[in-house]
Amino acid sequence: MKIEDFVGLLGADFYAGVPDSQLKALCNYLMDVYGTDPVHHIIAANEGNAVGLAAGYHLATGKTPVVYLQNSGLGNMVNPVASLLNEKVYGIPCLFVVGWRGEPGVHDEPQHIFQGEITLPLLDNLDIPAFVIDKTTAAEQVAAKLDEYRALLAQGRQAAFVVRKGALDYKSRPNPANGHPMGREEAIGHILASSGDDLVISTTGKASREVYELREAGSQGHGHDFLTVGSMGHSSSIALGIALQRPERRVWCLDGDGAALMHMGAMALIGVNKTANLIHIVLNNQAHESVGGMPTAAGAVDLSAIARACGYPSALSVDSLEGLDEALEAAKASYELTFIEVKCALGARDDLGRPSTTPQENKAAFMAGLERGE
Repeated sequence: MKIEDFVGLLGADFYAGVPDSQLKALCNYLMDVYGTDPVHHIIAANEGNAVGLAAGYHLATGKTPVVYLQNSGLGNMVNPVASLLNEKVYGIPCLFVVGWRGEPGVHDEPQHIFQGEITLPLLDNLDIPAFVIDKTTAAEQVAAKLDEYRALLAQGRQAAFVVRKGALDYKSRPNPANGHPMGREEAIGHILASSGDDLVISTTGKASREVYELREAGSQGHGHDFLTVGSMGHSSSIALGIALQRPERRVWCLDGDGAALMHMGAMALIGVNKTANLIHIVLNNQAHESVGGMPTAAGAVDLSAIARACGYPSALSVDSLEGLDEALEAAKASYELTFIEVKCALGARDDLGRPSTTPQENKAAFMAGLERGE
């Protein structure tokens, strides 16, 4: 279905959400039509944040908002859906557009498999009726379903469209850029060289894929790395948990800007604990690159100032390889909790692969190496 037809049927003038690769057509269309005009479109920090924004929109206008998300973000929105929107609480109507990763019977990455299996049951448990859209779905079918949904929305309930891969079509293909010259993979190469035999916890998306491929290219093995393939926004908490329990080991967290923003409260906990053996690095390309390149708020936020306000003893920002190398050496020499924002360009190699090991194998290798003191 053409995205123009789908959006026209929805008839909404406010969208909030977190970008998803299954919903690129919708995301690209919204950027072309609204950009990041907050009156009509907000790229949220996380899916619960999007639900709160949608609630505020309805309270202010009386109209029905649309929240878009990947199904992996359903967990982030459960609380505000159940304790804010639900008709037994405030009864706030909302339409959800959910990208269906890990659909049963469709090959996908391991972090999406279980989430894909529980997507429809979870929506059902939340009392949100769902209609699945695929490549064969006609506009008339969506229109008929919306007629049903409008009666529910008028009662303060919610409803969802669950979108299969390739179901929505839009011809525009944006080419986002941010003007920073330093490539992310190049920066990660310098970080891995500096980290030596220390522990590395890397965030969801292309950053972890680049860590894996750089180790492969250097024949270094993977026993020092934990690749956080799912649970976006939680790699820094994982790193803190390890650093607190193993104070004799240095831990490097390779975070992303979208991930850091998604659960920024983790930075407050890290700063309060002032874990001297933790180096927290945010690779900031100001975009949700792994799912299409839509912008994050990190282009207008001073992340190092936030880190200092959270209690990190040392926090700085770099935008060149020379500055990065100096920051890495200083962090190693100081042995105190350090935050480094690395401003890097958008883009990755076209032939960037994925780990050939399973998450369980990654976990086992990491824990075995830690136990041996490697």
